[in-house]
Amino acid sequence: MTNFGYTYEPLDTYMSEITSRVVANSGIPSDRYHFGKLVLQSLKDAPDFVMQTDGATGVSETNGSVLKRSVRCVACFKKLGLKVGDVIILMGTNNLDQAIPFYAALFEGVIIAAIDRTLGVNELKDIFAANKPKLIFCQGDKVQDAKKATELSGGDGKVISYDSSPDAISFSDMMEQYGEDSDVQDYKAADFDPVETIALIVATSGSTGLPKAAIVTHKNLVASSSYFGCFGKQYPRATTCCLIVSPIQWFSALAHYLLGPVFQYSRLQTSAELTTEHIFDMINKYKPTLLISSPPMMISLLKEAETKECDFSCFEIIFLGGSAVPDHLITKLQSRAPNTRVANGYGMSEVGGIVFYPFDVPAGSCGKPFIHMKYKLISVETGEEVKEPHKIGELWVKAPGGVRGYYNYPVETAEVITEDGWYKSGDLHYRDEHGNFFFVERLKLLLKYRNHQISPVELEAVIHKLPGVLNVAVSGVPDPDCGELPVAFVVPRPGSGLTEKDVEDIVKENLTDTKLLRGGVVFLKELPLLPSTKLDRKKLKEMAVALAKKN
Repeated sequence: MTNFGYTYEPLDTYMSEITSRVVANSGIPSDRYHFGKLVLQSLKDAPDFVMQTDGATGVSETNGSVLKRSVRCVACFKKLGLKVGDVIILMGTNNLDQAIPFYAALFEGVIIAAIDRTLGVNELKDIFAANKPKLIFCQGDKVQDAKKATELSGGDGKVISYDSSPDAISFSDMMEQYGEDSDVQDYKAADFDPVETIALIVATSGSTGLPKAAIVTHKNLVASSSYFGCFGKQYPRATTCCLIVSPIQWFSALAHYLLGPVFQYSRLQTSAELTTEHIFDMINKYKPTLLISSPPMMISLLKEAETKECDFSCFEIIFLGGSAVPDHLITKLQSRAPNTRVANGYGMSEVGGIVFYPFDVPAGSCGKPFIHMKYKLISVETGEEVKEPHKIGELWVKAPGGVRGYYNYPVETAEVITEDGWYKSGDLHYRDEHGNFFFVERLKLLLKYRNHQISPVELEAVIHKLPGVLNVAVSGVPDPDCGELPVAFVVPRPGSGLTEKDVEDIVKENLTDTKLLRGGVVFLKELPLLPSTKLDRKKLKEMAVALAKKN
């Protein structure tokens, strides 16, 4: 187990001060872990601060307005019979109304399940059957799907439309019909055990298997706030404004809904389709200072920036995460924004945030340990702990408040959490002699060629060295004799003249014979992505299987 640990005293002092005030007001010691009361206190502290702006409409809203509407939404919840431990579904765009049931749920101990708004009826049916939501908030174009999925799942959830729909009550009508005005200064959030009470059930990526929802308690969120807060140097206003470029079901968006009020920075989001042009317009107009992006999205943005104006220098910090970060991407981004701190962020929904401190580390490292967490590497071959530097093992972690696993998936939970509370990440890492961790590969993604294991990430890093490669992803073509044959799906730079032989040769020149691209090279206009903009490894595998059948 590592003896290294990062902590930042001003941040710890700030969090201690605000949680102490929450406890002083309630007289309940465990309320230092009640994230709803923490947000409530923060909103009351700065009522005139601009919390959120819709980049599609230009409309902004203050903490005070959000607080007033959220307290009114609490009244709606109570009249509709919601109680601690009930579930609501959020599956809308990042419109300004979406924050209202979000904060009302945090105040009252109602579980928030943010899910992909593009899912079809059958997928929604399975999620509704597992989550049993009482309320489902969605856009008007998904009302029929949500109602049909509710019926098929045997549930009784009420569907609420953010915009107008003839088949469901609108959000504004719900607030008018069931809500009531009250003095927000007198409002007190519900009392419950924040150590055990679930705040969120967060979608896992689903890029390699069945999507599940990770359990995140109120205590998990308070503890993780100290990790995410590392993007700033002054508190409470750690930064000025974040730009959200992912849907609400992903932690890269959820984090800002959670932390914006606590650290007093604004959210810049949009209810419109998130095109590159729209992102550029928001960056140039609003000058956001913080961004969390997937590598594929950042690669696309930088490509577009070669021909369209976009001032990346406004960002103080850019987190890149969700998949392996190529070295060339950080180099190119730093050339466009030399004063921006660019971080290779490694996080997990199951832990409720980022896992390592991502700054001031060597190139390629995903960070150094936080002092509050425990880490160890376990050899996949022997099951023994790996203590030597530069030796690869599966990362196991323990987080404050524990890791709770997956909501209503007890078998899958038992597979990843040991009896003594270690969470098996499924990710291979190594650490250097200074305690810096380096991501190697997901265990599930390793290709098996004969008796050899091949890392797609290693192959991708080599292929990325070719100037004519814009993006690349490696998968495996099934082969009855050899297991899997590596195939490279490559997005070439327009006009580069890149050939299949160029790609095959650079792998041959840099790696051993067992890692050659025996499955071939396939040129694509773009790689398949999930709604979070992460690479869709599952779709990529389907393409590789189809390629094998074709051949």
